[in-house]
Formats: sequence, structure tokens, C-alpha cells
Amino acid sequence: MTLKIYSDEKVALFIDGANLYAAARALGFDIDYKRLLEVFSEKGRLIRALYYTALIEDQEYSPIRPLVDWLDYNGYTMITKPTKEFTDSYGRRKIKGNMDIELAIDVLEMSDQLDHIVLFSGDGDFRRLVEAVQRKGVRVTVVSTVKSSPPMVADELRRQADQFVELMDLSKEIARKHSRDNAAPNDMPDDDGYLADEDYEDEYDDPVVTPV
Repeated sequence: MTLKIYSDEKVALFIDGANLYAAARALGFDIDYKRLLEVFSEKGRLIRALYYTALIEDQEYSPIRPLVDWLDYNGYTMITKPTKEFTDSYGRRKIKGNMDIELAIDVLEMSDQLDHIVLFSGDGDFRRLVEAVQRKGVRVTVVSTVKSSPPMVADELRRQADQFVELMDLSKEIARKHSRDNAAPNDMPDDDGYLADEDYEDEYDDPVVTPV
């Protein structure tokens, strides 16, 4: 479906960082975060763009920190929290960094001042959140993908949304056009806020499970 936003609508973007990254990677392209803001600013009255991600705080160097800093200085509102390490029932160390509650609270708190919410996530847990803000008269667009294998969006979330936008279709406007070879040195994002895939993978992917 083509993205439909009325020019007089007050719009906010709520971006589940890990989910969006995983969807874009599954489709084989990189997000141009600068262009992403421009696209939505052109289509409606963009009030705020909020980006949610968990950070591994006890690492000497966090691969995603340069991106977080870049976004923070370039029009995005950053919501972060430390990841938590725990031991599962098999005695293996795992890292958890779920931002669903933070995103849901912000959506509910801001919905009274918005006409249109754009949710960049395919997480089915957000279906009830979408339903709740729709009852307030707010339109909700979900951006994710069904073209990956397996699809990245839950069917119940897709059905609940006022409109579902396929990320691959949106990529024509928000994909990073430069080659990966042009990424800035020293793991810093370039002018579009891009980092090499391996840097994202270090922070976003499930860590290697090691016995205690």
C-alpha cells in the first residue's frame, strides 16, 4: 500500500530500532535516516520522530553508540535503556533489551496531540496498543515487511492498522544510496547516519550463548 498521510495531519514516528534494522537487513538495504525524516516532513506535519533501542552499557565500546549519538543530534528523540544479562534454565548467559513498554507508554501519552501515528515495527504485541489509540480517533500506519522469509510483521498487527506499508516499497524513498565502501572510518556514521552492518549485528543480534 502507498503511504497516505494528509498534509494537515500531525504525525509522529515511533521506531523500534532493532525491529526496523532486522527488517531492512532481511530485505537487503540500509536505512537513510536523514532521508526518512525528510520524507515524512514532506508528507505531513511531523511533530516528532522517536527511536527506541537498548544499549549494552558495560562494554568498553558499544558499536551502535555512534548511530545513537548521530540520530540524537539530527532530529530524532532517542529513548534508550541498558540491556539486562540473565541466565536461562540451561545455565547459559543471555542478554535482553526489550523497549516495548517504553514505546507503548509514549504512544499513549502523545496520542491526544496527534492525528496519525507511524509505527515502525512488526511486533504483534503492539496490536492492542494500536487498537487503543484508534479508539481515540488517531490513525495508525504500520511499516514492516511481508516480503522477507519469514515475514517480519505479525498478521494481527497488520490487520489492526489503518494502513500497512511494505518497507520494501518505502525503500525507494528511504534506502541509503551510497555503497557500503563509503562508510565513514572508525565506525562512525556518515552523513546519513549509516554504520556498517557488522557494527549493528554486534549490538542488535542475539549474542553468542556461552555456558556459565
